[in-house]
Amino acid sequence: MLPVLSFDIETVPDTEGFRLLHDLPQDVSASDIANIAFHQRRQQNGSDFLALQLHRVVAISCALREDQTFRVWSLGAPDEPEGQLIQRFFDGIEKYTPNLVSWNGGGFDLPVLHYRGLIHGVRAPRYWDMGEDDRDFKWNNYISRYHTRHLDLMDMLALFQSRANAPLDDMAKLCGFPGKLGMDGSKVWEAYQAGEIEAIRDYCETDVVNTYLVYLRFQLMRGALQQDAYLNEIALVKNTLKSYQGAHWGEFLAAWSPSAI
Repeated sequence: MLPVLSFDIETVPDTEGFRLLHDLPQDVSASDIANIAFHQRRQQNGSDFLALQLHRVVAISCALREDQTFRVWSLGAPDEPEGQLIQRFFDGIEKYTPNLVSWNGGGFDLPVLHYRGLIHGVRAPRYWDMGEDDRDFKWNNYISRYHTRHLDLMDMLALFQSRANAPLDDMAKLCGFPGKLGMDGSKVWEAYQAGEIEAIRDYCETDVVNTYLVYLRFQLMRGALQQDAYLNEIALVKNTLKSYQGAHWGEFLAAWSPSAI
């Protein structure tokens, strides 16, 4: 089977980038810069969600289904520089050429990785191949919205209509899966300021598993998995998570509805 890689990123405001763009003095704190950036953004469009190029990546988590194995991890070390984290992600694509699975990856995660990777001089030739090096990539590549080498589940299930988008947390819970546990994207900056990078990475890891589980349900719905195969895939995920030591996995398994198929 082709490797399948579910992925998710977590970001914080790029306060140094905002300082540079707005020529702010060095004695202005990162916290104050973020507040200025949020205020400016609210004035522009009514939301404090920053422009994508000003999201600094602090965590990238992956769930990889390959051969007979399933595993979940966060890339790099907690204090690893942003550029190295992003390079690790694209190096994985270079190595495995997996089918990517995300929830809103086309609208957020990948554009952020594009912008931030450009800033840091990241190289990703396999990812950006649209048929120049591999003819198969002309008809199925990571860049096209309508190709499945990257499947943005949110976009696909909404039939590419943004007004029909649904949150991952809702869909995971409605399917009987755990959903988000105690943190969401709006709390990441606060947690980062408090030095809780491990908690951010744990949260990101549970999100990629939620995404992967919804993907399995989608594969069942579209007939790519039959019932027995689907149940075997679910059992593989559960058994893998039971073998992990992190407290977040104990919480995740405890929140998993026993009646969920």
